[in-house]
Amino acid sequence: MTVYEGRERTAPTVLRDQVERAPERTLLHTTGGELSRAEVDRRSELLARRLAGLGVGPGERVLLLLPNTELYVLAWLALARLGAVEVPVNPAYRGQLLGHVIASSGAAVLIADGAMLEEVARLGGELPPSLRTVLLAGGPAGEAELPGRAVLSLELLDEDAALPAASPAYSDTMALMYTSGTTGPSKGVLVSHAHAYEYASSVRDVLELDGDDVYYAPLPLFHIAGQWAVVYASLIGGGAAVIRERFSVSRFWADVAECGATVSFLLGAMANFLQGQPETGADARNPLTRMLISPLVPALDDFRRRFGVEVATAYGSTEANVSIHSDFSIDDPRQCGRARRGWQVEILDEDDEPVPPGRSGEIAVRPPQPWLTMKGYLGNPEATAEAYRNCWLHTGDIAYRDGRGNFYFVDRKHDAIRRRGENISSFEVEREVNAHPLVVESAAVGVASEHTEEEILVCAVAGGEGELDPAQLHEFLTARAPRFMVPRYIRVLAALPKTDTGKVQKAALRERGTAGAWDAERARAEA
Repeated sequence: MTVYEGRERTAPTVLRDQVERAPERTLLHTTGGELSRAEVDRRSELLARRLAGLGVGPGERVLLLLPNTELYVLAWLALARLGAVEVPVNPAYRGQLLGHVIASSGAAVLIADGAMLEEVARLGGELPPSLRTVLLAGGPAGEAELPGRAVLSLELLDEDAALPAASPAYSDTMALMYTSGTTGPSKGVLVSHAHAYEYASSVRDVLELDGDDVYYAPLPLFHIAGQWAVVYASLIGGGAAVIRERFSVSRFWADVAECGATVSFLLGAMANFLQGQPETGADARNPLTRMLISPLVPALDDFRRRFGVEVATAYGSTEANVSIHSDFSIDDPRQCGRARRGWQVEILDEDDEPVPPGRSGEIAVRPPQPWLTMKGYLGNPEATAEAYRNCWLHTGDIAYRDGRGNFYFVDRKHDAIRRRGENISSFEVEREVNAHPLVVESAAVGVASEHTEEEILVCAVAGGEGELDPAQLHEFLTARAPRFMVPRYIRVLAALPKTDTGKVQKAALRERGTAGAWDAERARAEA
């Protein structure tokens, strides 16, 4: 097993080393075929030269608004080679969410699939002057126009520009990743090359990836899970990664068989969907041997038996990396593992004092080496200082630890909602709800889901003339928000419960649950 240390922990260094070891070994399985390490290296270098010809260099932030294809991987590696900073954008973003990421990132260049350019064009005058160039990469451009900005075809750019003589340092910023805001807009997290390597390497270790593995995990590449925990982990481990556009319950096992996958990584909801399918006598006759599931499904033993796989889990975040993981012997689905070797993981009370086993508190971490947790929040020194107070990185997650060192996740400290693999800001959901002309205020909370993770419950207060119809509000949100942010449950209230200081008591809304609320799934079934 190859271990990269110190200054070797950058994506260009790892790719170069893997190419030298076995240039013709497959690195990517795509819907269009297989790409070897050498081909990925050649094509990402070509893309880097095209970008360098436009002036993209060390420290330059570049937005990526691309679907799950090999181009996303090539763009990530090209930017890393240049020492530029990748800014992934969720392709489902639109309106204020999309505008916030573009504006706050300060990026001058956007690489976008042509089919996605229309949402950018809709922003019109809200686009920041800092964005000067849009590069179209595949997909029809349609009728979208961006006045005052150069719109160029990525494929037609000059390929002869020189590349930087030196590779980026492991401490250099590699990416600006937007994570859910809980008391305001989403924050941009600055992560180093060493941070990304550590995240990917931790998954490689959990899954025991090696050169014989084919890693199938249909996760989005704009997330750290898809990009680092799958593709980068495969690169470090010497195996091959499979890229698919999205997760499909009906296609999952056929895809696994088709590409001969040996390893997978599923979010808990995905695993739960697979487990919910009718059982057949052939379920265990698949090539998978190992799987990472986070969080674990409740019927863990049944999942292992039915599909014939070993299962492990891990806990991590964009800011704090992966500090807790298990091995394949984990037997309690409530657990998320133990502290990784070298990492200090503590459960702290409100005064940052450690709490005894069995008592809940906030997870806080300290890495074993520099640059393995976030460098900070872009343009937000106050939030950065608060996260790093008293020499601990505070995760905002609540858990407890037993006497043997096993950690048990309890809840998120603030108001982020975890749904279908997305960390969703309740603030941003409420902003979209409040845009409805009949809504005067609202509160969004996470409620239990039968698919693991959470569903969104919106409680809205109507004002003005007319009656607020939950079905009509749902339709309104469907047209303006990403699908994963559209609530399943809607309840119309005369007033929101509040504290004496005017803060919404979201705990009370969660405790009331969904009884009597309008349910989108039920409405569809009855239609």
